[in-house]
Amino acid sequence: MSSTEKQIEILLVEDSPGDVRLTQEALADAKIRNRISVVNDGLEALAFLQQEGQYEGAPRPDLILLDLNMPRMDGRELLAAIKLKDGLKMIPVVVLTTSDADADILKSYELQASCYITKPVDLEQFITVVAGIEEFWFSIVKLPPSIAA
Repeated sequence: MSSTEKQIEILLVEDSPGDVRLTQEALADAKIRNRISVVNDGLEALAFLQQEGQYEGAPRPDLILLDLNMPRMDGRELLAAIKLKDGLKMIPVVVLTTSDADADILKSYELQASCYITKPVDLEQFITVVAGIEEFWFSIVKLPPSIAA
C-alpha cells in the first residue's frame, strides 16, 4: 500500500466489550490500513454520524458494522434513521449480529442494510468473518466516490 492511499474509516456499533475487542483485533491484522471508532448503542452512533456533542469532528465512516440488539436505540432503529438522511444513506451498513432469525434478516434488508452476517460463536471463525468483511468491502467492492474519496 502506498502512503498516499486513504485510511479506511470504520464505525463499529456494538455493545458487547468482547465482540468489540475481537473485531478490533481482527481489523488490526488486516492488510488494509483502517481506523475503527466504537460506539455502544444507536443513540451514540447517531451522534457520531451527525458529529454532535462529544463526536464533533468525528470522521465520516466508509463502512458501518452494526449489531442489532443494543440498549436505548437498537440497530434496526439506527439503520432506519441512517437510511433516511441524505448525508448518511450512501454509507454501507453491514449488520453483524448474533441473531439468525428470519424476521431480523428480512427487516434489515427492508431497511436497506448492505448485507447481513450472523456472528460465528467460534473465535477463529469470527476473526475470519471480520477479515472477510474488510477484504470484500475495501478490496473488491467499488464504493461511491463521495464515500471512497
